[in-house]
Amino acid sequence: MDLAVSLITVTDVRRVTPHMARVTFDAGDLAAAIGDEPDQQVKLYFPKPGQAVPRLPEPGGDFMRWYEAFNAIPEDERPWMRSFTIRAADRERKTVDIDFVLHGDAGPAARWAESARPGDVLGRFGPSAMFARPVPLSAAIGASDWLLLAGDQAALPAIGTLVESLPEGFRAVAYVEVGGAADEQSFASRGQVSVHWVHRGHVPPGHGDALLQAVRGAEFPSGRVFAWLAGEAGTVRALRRHLVGDRGVDKRSIDFTGYWRLRLTQDDAPTQQDLADAQELLARAREMSADAQAPENG
Repeated sequence: MDLAVSLITVTDVRRVTPHMARVTFDAGDLAAAIGDEPDQQVKLYFPKPGQAVPRLPEPGGDFMRWYEAFNAIPEDERPWMRSFTIRAADRERKTVDIDFVLHGDAGPAARWAESARPGDVLGRFGPSAMFARPVPLSAAIGASDWLLLAGDQAALPAIGTLVESLPEGFRAVAYVEVGGAADEQSFASRGQVSVHWVHRGHVPPGHGDALLQAVRGAEFPSGRVFAWLAGEAGTVRALRRHLVGDRGVDKRSIDFTGYWRLRLTQDDAPTQQDLADAQELLARAREMSADAQAPENG
């Protein structure tokens, strides 16, 4: 718990694209504690109006007691909480980079990122297996011939870490929905990666089916696929149904996450569909763990 909760201070802010800001934080010993796995998530706590620093309970003890103390903070003083992917960690400089999608004042995280500057302070919890697990990329690659990545702009930071973690020559195909050409990014990778940018145009995020139609119309490479899907929850479900029902992909070969929902975030109360998805992911994780621990024949 000593490293799980802390305050982190902004040291630099730059625009990666017109709708993506990369914020660098002085994270102290957190940077050294972050592993090399892709798609590691943290929860960030944003100060309420009138606060320079988010109000958080003192770290220490077990997580549930800390979380009870957090929920006991009066609502008008309790920080907003949102989940983010660590885009990069620099152990030597003790910094971490986190990318923020900029979409006006639609939420506290986007509002904060629009005006963030060095010296600003947020709270941080994680990375922790209690609320997120890294994608089992090595296991997925070991059991498949190529990797499918599909997501919207909110999934771009995680997609970047996945692409950059690929082993030499491994094939990956990515379909990423963004507003337009100015929102495209470039990634360095040892893998053999093809990125297909799906331009949403003036359609608001979460509306329309541009990403779904792009994947439906795609000609997939031959061989066994492992699919990673993330973004707006309804779109993720539709993509998963397509892969299983139309493409015959084994459910166990799909890792999926609804990062956000229309008018809701990943950290809002779950819907019945969200709970069903979580139960299925949990069952699959148990099955994969059992398979990994099973003795080999011969």
